[in-house]
Amino acid sequence: MKDIQLNIEALIFSSEEGISAQEIKHVLQDGLLITINKDEVLVFIDSIKNKYESEDSVFSLKMINNKYQLLTKESYHDVINQLQAHRDRKKLSQSALETLAIIAYRQPITKLEVEQIRGVNCDYSIQRLLEKDLIKITGKAESIGKPLLYATSDQFMNHFGINSVKDLPQLKDIINEENSIGEIVE
Repeated sequence: MKDIQLNIEALIFSSEEGISAQEIKHVLQDGLLITINKDEVLVFIDSIKNKYESEDSVFSLKMINNKYQLLTKESYHDVINQLQAHRDRKKLSQSALETLAIIAYRQPITKLEVEQIRGVNCDYSIQRLLEKDLIKITGKAESIGKPLLYATSDQFMNHFGINSVKDLPQLKDIINEENSIGEIVE
């Protein structure tokens, strides 16, 4: 019985838009071959609801539009709004994304080299990427003036869910040859 309740809890937790008791019943019957009726599902749901009513839990089980959802309790909404505002500030502009892509594929690279590729000044974009810890300074180039060299950081790897720059998509994976302009010379 506890196994069924845990499966129902997992279904509710993983359902982005909520899940109805009827849908839970069908998933359990089809996926786990458990014979269960809607009333039994509702008993398990009540048990789960009671579990989350404790002050030790940050979640509560709510029914919205006849679907069950695990939601954060209202007392935590302020801190979640702060997180959302913090993440919104972390969004990158198109120019910052372009700059980041150049640095990722050509690292280590100087600001001048990035600007030559983009054709525009990149001071602001590089500063924002440094502030967001998506790039880091890895040293100085041996060229005249010893300009700083930039490369991606560990935060970049975490943010994009990759283990190394070798995991970045290769240009041949992105470019579609059918979309080329001009005649093909053989």
